[in-house]
Amino acid sequence: MSSILLNNANIVLERNIFHGGILIDGEKIKKLVAENEKVQADYTEDINGMYIFPGLVDDHVHFNEPGRTDWEGYQTGTMAAAAGGVTTILEMPLNSIPPSITTQYLTTKRQAVEKKAIVDYGQWGGLVPNNISDLTGLHKEGVIGYKAFLCNSGVEEFSRIEDDILFVGLQFSKEVNNVIGVHAENEYVTKYLSEKLRSEGRTDRKAWCEARPPEVELEAIKRACFWASVTNGNLHIVHVSIADGIRAIAESKRKGVRVTSETCPHYLCLNEEDFERLGPIAKCAPPLRSQVEVEALWECVKEGLVDTIASDHSPCTYDLKEAGMDNIWKAWGGISGIQTMLPAILTEGFHKRGLPLTDLSRMMSTNPAKIFGLYPQKGVIEPGSDADLVIVDLEREWVLQKSDLFYKNKHSPFIGKLFKGQIVKTYLRGKSVYQEGKILVEPGYGKLIKRKGNIQ
Repeated sequence: MSSILLNNANIVLERNIFHGGILIDGEKIKKLVAENEKVQADYTEDINGMYIFPGLVDDHVHFNEPGRTDWEGYQTGTMAAAAGGVTTILEMPLNSIPPSITTQYLTTKRQAVEKKAIVDYGQWGGLVPNNISDLTGLHKEGVIGYKAFLCNSGVEEFSRIEDDILFVGLQFSKEVNNVIGVHAENEYVTKYLSEKLRSEGRTDRKAWCEARPPEVELEAIKRACFWASVTNGNLHIVHVSIADGIRAIAESKRKGVRVTSETCPHYLCLNEEDFERLGPIAKCAPPLRSQVEVEALWECVKEGLVDTIASDHSPCTYDLKEAGMDNIWKAWGGISGIQTMLPAILTEGFHKRGLPLTDLSRMMSTNPAKIFGLYPQKGVIEPGSDADLVIVDLEREWVLQKSDLFYKNKHSPFIGKLFKGQIVKTYLRGKSVYQEGKILVEPGYGKLIKRKGNIQ
């Protein structure tokens, strides 16, 4: 296998940025090269001062294969990932049919997708009321975590859990050093408010937000953190939309609770006024919040309280969105965002709010690799790590067009948005998989990866 030198680049490391090069030997990073250091390589590419980030590890995607591949599949989903600088995706268990809640169902998924991915992929298992006996088998098969819902998941095949199952799941996570990922919203208050608003004839977009206020999220976060403290289990709260939630998690962490937090670009870049304007295309759960809440969430990011930023790419067909144009309850709740996550955070974080690039890389690459047992193979630019790299022109401004999207259903709340910072090229294991709007490898180049290490 040939060697490649990516030279004259600004390279984003865990704690600093330096100007120099990266020597790639086969699929691995062989050496970080000082600015004037002479090294031999079969091929040299001048990066012209652009920035190289470690490939993103998106720990929260829904590709829905098998069963709902008309929503999204591994081929189109991982094409979008490569175009977005994401070199490793970790897929959720619930929207495929069957969901990945047993080893048999996980095998069915893996057989269905093994020749379709453009980028590397791992998979979550599920934690549901009737699968406690399946958790050990899923762990042995290398699932990177177990997803659970404290409220209705939105699909019949994946049931929510009560506190007893959360308790047992967290105990198990401690035993095997895996992690429970929780969608934290209070089922009972959310259900009550939804039924009340519907009975009043409310079908407007604001009603969706009123049915899922910040308090129902905060209560569920605190409750999950409590059970994590009791069990000493490993907890990851997904898609936190409120600053109070992030701060509650940070406070639990300070008390010794093994808990981490995730937020998403749509909670940092869109608000409830955008939702009222855009409609179902921006419907998600938890819902988009006020601009005051958006800014408070950014303060948590800048203070270093957020552990990961993930896309929660949750697509569906056009008709499932359009069904809610006049009645928001009828629309599927989920935002397509994997292709735009890095440009969105560069634009709103780095350029507008001064977020250090090292912090961005920590939350979007290094931390998810550490939490989900993939570090240091993934998530970092170091000798011996996979040569997963993203070349970014930080100053290039561009407007997202529908035709740019690789999604199976090409809808996004970010169409028409001006971004600053564009992905030029993506390397996966030393091979260029995306460049300037084109996918450069065949489906099947992406490999299955399994949890290899403990939480770090």
